[in-house]
Amino acid sequence: MSNRNMTALYTIWIKECTRFLRIWVQTLVPPAITMSLYFVIFGKLMGDRIGPIDGSSYMEFIVPGLIMMAVITSSYSNVSSSFFSAKFQRNVEEILVAPVPTWVVIMGFVGGGVARASIIGVVVIFVSMFFVDIKIAHYAVIIVTTLLTSILFATAGLINGIYAKSFDDISIIPTFVLTPLTYLGGVFYSASMLEKVFNDFWQGVIQINPIYHMVNAFRYGFLGSADVNIILALSMLVGLNVLLFAVAYRLLSTGTGIRT
Repeated sequence: MSNRNMTALYTIWIKECTRFLRIWVQTLVPPAITMSLYFVIFGKLMGDRIGPIDGSSYMEFIVPGLIMMAVITSSYSNVSSSFFSAKFQRNVEEILVAPVPTWVVIMGFVGGGVARASIIGVVVIFVSMFFVDIKIAHYAVIIVTTLLTSILFATAGLINGIYAKSFDDISIIPTFVLTPLTYLGGVFYSASMLEKVFNDFWQGVIQINPIYHMVNAFRYGFLGSADVNIILALSMLVGLNVLLFAVAYRLLSTGTGIRT
């Protein structure tokens, strides 16, 4: 990478990080409060009634899922709102006409989403330590899954920001797509619970939910066990990242949603 591209990437990344750190009370504190409520309601109040799952207490079981839910939401919302704001203020055009490759622009925006998701992930882990003793079986799996997932949803947020024509448009996907997929993604239940509650059709639907594989791969890093094949889950993450990056690159290169 040339010095010019490195400088451009660093500049965009710093701008994105400064954006959410400047309003940290709005961007970093709410996830901590929300996750605390989840821990209290689902962990403390309901955990004893549900009992252990796959050899772990219910609180230990849901911690990885709640962390992953916070990572997904924050990485997506950060980039989608940031890019649309740049479109709305008409300053994204200055970035796109600059003598830097399109991939540098994508990586700069996505890097900001990854930074926010990583900080929030650490914050949620810190909060969870007040409720349960954290167990980590595989550090590498946790790091790789977090990075791949945050990059994936940051890129998806960028695509949403490209297509969005109003501020309302950037909330459609999180409300009608991400939230249902996340709650059906194994955050609060295991595969053994699926067999008791859902018929074969709905079990199959949940099994093809990519977030279900992400959550379980992340849970494997903490507990050392999962309901999915870890290699398959990580391979799926890599494939989806390549696909969405190609889509974002194509959209920005052609000026879709920006040039009229």
